[in-house]
Amino acid sequence: MIFKYAFGRPFKTDAVIKSFPLVNSLPDYIEMSQDKKSFTAKLGVDDIIYGLGESVRGINKRGFRYISNCTDDFSHTEDKSSLYAAHNFFVVDGEETYGIYVDFPGKVYFDFGYTDLDTLTVSVEEANYELYVVEGDNVMDIIKKFREIIGQSYVAPKWAFGYQQSRWSYNTADEVREIVRGYRDNHIPIDAVYLDIDYMDNYKDFTVSEKAFPDFKNFVSEMKDNNIHLVPIIDAAVKKERGYDVYEEGAAKDYFCKDEDGNDFVTAVWPGKSLLPDFLNEKVRDWFGMKYKRLIDMGIDGFWNDMNEPALFYSEKNLKKTMEELKKYVGKDLSLQELWDFKDLVNGLANSPSDYRSFYHNFNGEKVCHERVHNLYGYFMTRAAAEAFRIIEPDKKVLMFSRASYIGMHRYAGIWTGDNSSWWSHIELIMHQLPNMNMCGFMYVGADTGGFNNNATEDLLMRFTELSMFTPLMRNHAALGTRPQEFFRYKNIKTFRNLVTLRYGMIPYLYSEYLKSVKFNTLMFTPLGIAFPEDRICRHIEDQLMVGENIMIAPVYKQNTFGRYVYLPEDMTMIRFRSLEDRDVVPLRKGHHYINVALHEVLVFVRKDKFFFTGKAIQSTAELENNEYTFYCADGYKGEYELFTEIYKSERIHN
Repeated sequence: MIFKYAFGRPFKTDAVIKSFPLVNSLPDYIEMSQDKKSFTAKLGVDDIIYGLGESVRGINKRGFRYISNCTDDFSHTEDKSSLYAAHNFFVVDGEETYGIYVDFPGKVYFDFGYTDLDTLTVSVEEANYELYVVEGDNVMDIIKKFREIIGQSYVAPKWAFGYQQSRWSYNTADEVREIVRGYRDNHIPIDAVYLDIDYMDNYKDFTVSEKAFPDFKNFVSEMKDNNIHLVPIIDAAVKKERGYDVYEEGAAKDYFCKDEDGNDFVTAVWPGKSLLPDFLNEKVRDWFGMKYKRLIDMGIDGFWNDMNEPALFYSEKNLKKTMEELKKYVGKDLSLQELWDFKDLVNGLANSPSDYRSFYHNFNGEKVCHERVHNLYGYFMTRAAAEAFRIIEPDKKVLMFSRASYIGMHRYAGIWTGDNSSWWSHIELIMHQLPNMNMCGFMYVGADTGGFNNNATEDLLMRFTELSMFTPLMRNHAALGTRPQEFFRYKNIKTFRNLVTLRYGMIPYLYSEYLKSVKFNTLMFTPLGIAFPEDRICRHIEDQLMVGENIMIAPVYKQNTFGRYVYLPEDMTMIRFRSLEDRDVVPLRKGHHYINVALHEVLVFVRKDKFFFTGKAIQSTAELENNEYTFYCADGYKGEYELFTEIYKSERIHN
């Protein structure tokens, strides 16, 4: 059962696509405050809370507080309450099992036993929202019901399951050629290379630097002849510059967000002073979305949207005010407190809450303060692109994923987890995020393999890759100034070649399970506590995941560790891959095991009544053929598998 409640004047987010009659009385286990701005529920001793999509800490969110507020924050540490996404769905699994979705585009506060260990509290900034309570037979049943009401998830092209190399920045066409040559000459499979902000003409959206990338259309064609897709970045803000046609058009049509006085709100990001397209305005979405055609006409078939929380380096007004404030410190003998105040003035320029309160949208003719709808900005930017793709390329899948997101955007694109770091803890964090993002409808997901910030060591990059090779988006991305992170630059090229080649061998299975999770509203990455609800041990295991229906993974995520404990909830068959062709198959009994795992090894555990399969070694997805498989299963097991090759196309294969 799904119950819908409405309070005040809810903002139409389009997150839920099905209609429900309103219900007046809440279930007994939920207590609403008198002002309707918060509600509470009691938690049993062993209750687990799944959900909230892209957020820090464990799969079980209990014991901490989270704020749904799309935030440009590159340091993903345990104390952070907000990341780039706003995914307001969670499931309580315990004495009472139910799901909650708070459809509110402003800040939502989740206190999951932080203030009171036994109490769950959810608060909104204003009592204008819709609340959905989802009841079902179990956690998976509740997730399926929720996914049904928010609509089918985005389906990525199959080539987007190939390995993808990125860095901020590959500055010239020749540098991209060098990267591709490094992979091809070392026989490491690859399907895409990314173009970060420096491919543009002075960071202006929908432009290409003629000096760095001359004859871009032919360059894109040259790369495609080598089975390489180029994927350029698109940022949210538009440079304020006379003669730049995107700015001129937007200004002439009044398509940018306004300040309180009705003037264009001037902020700054990479290109300097910039304006924010008002993506909540349908006409603006239509206009901006069609701008992607410029790059599509040059052969581009994949994009990543960035800086769309939106990220603000400063606003024109706030910068002016800060500069005036700084003058009082000139020539002064600063006390410690004054020094802190001085630093706060400068550090407070970026992503200032006062700036988010100071600009406005035109939503169906109504002036709406951005702060009230902040979490919709990245969602509606990406929706603009996806809706345009249906017009520009109606018969083709275009890769699209975004940094900022809200539930509802899952119908238009995937997401990546943003600017993570080359930290061992972030391998574990990705394991925790994957199932929770799936719950909220985001199926094409992944992280910056190896970490975006800091310097990846060779062993960390291997272990990170050994998790990322199972995620739909497998992209290696690193920041400007960090250690080069391309696989062919490391000593153990053979190991990286084997890992990526193995990933390509697994694509038929991974893409099939991805399509199934989209079609049937299931999880591609399932916590053991949901997959094996009767096993009490599984409820508390957060470093092992089911990948699709047939296999379990247990990655190593600790430095200088060459083995780990693994719990098997049933008899399983372990495959120890050293490469696609070099592997051992070992039957294991249900229970606890300590298993040695060398740096170059990948473990896959096959369920007792299922089989796993891999294809042949290839160099790009253009060579994929769904007809040559190696099967892995328990001795004597015979079965069949429904292999999905498209969302509505499948075939039966037998081992």
